[in-house]
Amino acid sequence: MTKLKHRIFVLTFLAFGLNLQAQILKTECLNLKVNQYQKAEWQIELKSSWTNPNAVSEITLDMQITTPSGKKLVLPCFFESGKSGEKSLWEARFTPRETGVYSCQFELKEKGKVVSSQAKAEFKVNASKGKGFLNPNDLWTLKYDNGELFRGIGENICWESRDNDDSKYFEKLHEDKRFNYDFMLKKLAANGGNFFRTWMIYWNLPVDWKTVTNNSRYQNTTSPYNESGMKRMDHLVQLCDSLGIHMMLALESHVGLMGDGWKMSSYNIANGGTAKTPLEFFTLPEAKQQYKNKLRLMVARYGYSPSIGAWEFFNEIDNAMYAGKPEDRIPDAVITAWHDEMSSYLKSVDPYQHLVTTSISHRDVQGMNDLKNMDFNQKHIYKNTSAISGTIRDYTQKHHKPYVIGEAGYEWDWSKNFNDFADDMDGDFKRGLWLGMFSPTPILPMSWWWEFFENRGMMSYFKPVSELNRMMLDAGKGKFESFEVKTNQNGVQAFGVRCGKKSFVYLYNSGETFEGIQLSSSEVSKGKVKISLFDSETGKCSKVIFSTTPDESLKVDQLKFTSKGNTILILE
Repeated sequence: MTKLKHRIFVLTFLAFGLNLQAQILKTECLNLKVNQYQKAEWQIELKSSWTNPNAVSEITLDMQITTPSGKKLVLPCFFESGKSGEKSLWEARFTPRETGVYSCQFELKEKGKVVSSQAKAEFKVNASKGKGFLNPNDLWTLKYDNGELFRGIGENICWESRDNDDSKYFEKLHEDKRFNYDFMLKKLAANGGNFFRTWMIYWNLPVDWKTVTNNSRYQNTTSPYNESGMKRMDHLVQLCDSLGIHMMLALESHVGLMGDGWKMSSYNIANGGTAKTPLEFFTLPEAKQQYKNKLRLMVARYGYSPSIGAWEFFNEIDNAMYAGKPEDRIPDAVITAWHDEMSSYLKSVDPYQHLVTTSISHRDVQGMNDLKNMDFNQKHIYKNTSAISGTIRDYTQKHHKPYVIGEAGYEWDWSKNFNDFADDMDGDFKRGLWLGMFSPTPILPMSWWWEFFENRGMMSYFKPVSELNRMMLDAGKGKFESFEVKTNQNGVQAFGVRCGKKSFVYLYNSGETFEGIQLSSSEVSKGKVKISLFDSETGKCSKVIFSTTPDESLKVDQLKFTSKGNTILILE
């Protein structure tokens, strides 16, 4: 054998050997038909070596997709089962937004370099009656792929029942097994709700928690990601898709960086992570890469679903910043830089471009509200529901993007017995929804204490809220314009919104019960000739007798305004 032939033989043998070590062996689409806005699944068999199959620095499998319109998409795939160096099973979950013929190719990388790729294949997508994904639209609404407008109506359902609750007065209630996603979300959807907020934490949906506590639904693991947490998340996403309901998924909570949470955290160096402190979670390159691995997994495994209404990086990040001693306070610049980096990365790996946000309790983080890849800003308001409307308007005007009240409530202190002021809790629940309806926000304020309110039958209140939302969207075809309303009654808070040819007025009476009112606004002088009363309890409309004063104010004499009551008038 000549030296040249020997060299060619060796190179050929080495290439063949590399293919044996890292090679896509088989791909299979599991769907008989692929439909628009519905999940399609592929299983991929491959052979490769790794220490952690979820570590982007070691290995990635992507589905390269070309849509019928020519768009290029990169869909992350995820590891399902198998061992390093042997055959392993991976999955791709894809929801097409276009109809027609797609082309695709799977590409395997090790340490950032392509080591194997499959020949291009085609699949056809049939039309469906689905709505698609939620997209940004304006300050008031979101928009589905099919053009239908959306405003979120719902509440926090941040976790399912725990095994042992620490509430002084509601321990048995909070431990009641009926407080699970299946029961609560089906009831929410049946009453007109379309949105809720939930947490990932070591007792609920613990996808990246090796150690779990206080919830027998989950088990500890030695794997990089918790199998029981991922399976429960699979179930939740499928349930939401079946109900047509959307979630704001809090990927982290401040609780996970404090006390027992940090002691159990998978990012803690004591548990196999790389960060010695919560500060290092935000600053250490290795810790940030670990978090990016999680983001990629979330997109790969759950991003296909339109039920993911928004990825929320943190619940109340400011509470984590101020958790320790004053000298340990995490600087605003660190938190803002982390969110900037992570939101940019998430947008880069999410082919669906789900909405992205984070939340604060009450302390703003300098620079956070102006990050370009955060689709809306939010905070939580307790014991100050009357400030909801002003807060939303101030932040939207200052930062020019939607603002959301992710949590709201009459009381935040769980050591109190809410039964002592239950009527005030109920009234605040209702008022928060109506204030949101008449404010420029795409997601109405979401109450906390879901077990308490469900036990009091408050879920049914979403019906009239949903009905008025439908009426406003239909009347204005998505156009909302606020206008000023003045009354002759002290203690009455008034808001007006014009939707097309109809104007809607919300009146809240903080004082004593009275009868009769006089309203003045620019809408009155525009010749409105009919007024209807929208019953905020039943969702039914009835005619209202009125007269016009010389100064063109509206005078309604035979209308009762109850103390702490909500009155809604429709002018047309």
